[in-house]
Amino acid sequence: MSIRKIGVVGAGQMGAGIAQVAAQAGLNVVLNDVGEEVLKRANESIARNVDRMIARGRIKPEQRDPIMRRIEATARLEQLAETDFIIEAILENEDAKIDLLKKLDAVCPPPVIFASNTSSISITKMGARTSRADRVIGMHFMNPVPAMRLVEIIRGLATSQQTYDATRELAERLGKTTMVAEDFPGFIVNRVLLPMINEAIYTLYEGVGRVTDIDTAMKLGTNQPMGPLELADLIGLDTCLAIMEVMHRVLGDDKYRPCPLLKKYVDAGYLGRKVGRGFYSYDEQGNLIPPQNQ
Repeated sequence: MSIRKIGVVGAGQMGAGIAQVAAQAGLNVVLNDVGEEVLKRANESIARNVDRMIARGRIKPEQRDPIMRRIEATARLEQLAETDFIIEAILENEDAKIDLLKKLDAVCPPPVIFASNTSSISITKMGARTSRADRVIGMHFMNPVPAMRLVEIIRGLATSQQTYDATRELAERLGKTTMVAEDFPGFIVNRVLLPMINEAIYTLYEGVGRVTDIDTAMKLGTNQPMGPLELADLIGLDTCLAIMEVMHRVLGDDKYRPCPLLKKYVDAGYLGRKVGRGFYSYDEQGNLIPPQNQ
């Protein structure tokens, strides 16, 4: 399958990152979201990231404008009908994702493949709600997309070999390393990672250590580049909670029960770096503000 233009639905941190790496790989991208302001912020974020890569010598200055020109931002879902492959990167909510796939199913030609960047939701279930279950697949990018090399590929029960092959080839074209995960909640990365983050939050909740103590202990004690609470802020506390709730509900094991403190932070709107406040505080550029006695 020859893929020349892809669609990305959801212009948040993940969607913007996917659009950026696709444009850097020479693909034309239709980036869709419901609001013009969200699309404007995504375009500005991509431009800053590209400028940062130029400053670090990772891409040449003359590549900047062609990369940005390859990204077409639109609030009209119908424009995705012109693409060959669509990656949805909206909020981690099963009903919202299924509703989106149904709408895409109605406007896109039958050959178009739908890939979900879900962190935990069943690909089989989402595919079954469309008329093209054989062309629905999971394509789970890691955050931040431009920096992280891994893409988990998740086949639903009906996903065809042709769809898998096209997805793997696209991921490799984007410079990613792929691995296959079975269609179970959390797949591989989040099945291991999110319980660790949740346990770190329990450690804070129970007063075993302060925020900085917990993160320092895990960084220096287990050689992780980022502590679990700072990583939770990067992922988004709402996303962490959604993944834990899916694993808890579907697998039925209380070891996946979200920590009450995680729920409280999400209720308070402390969603992490994207809003400037989570377990840490951040400035307008997303840089961590050194904590005081945390």
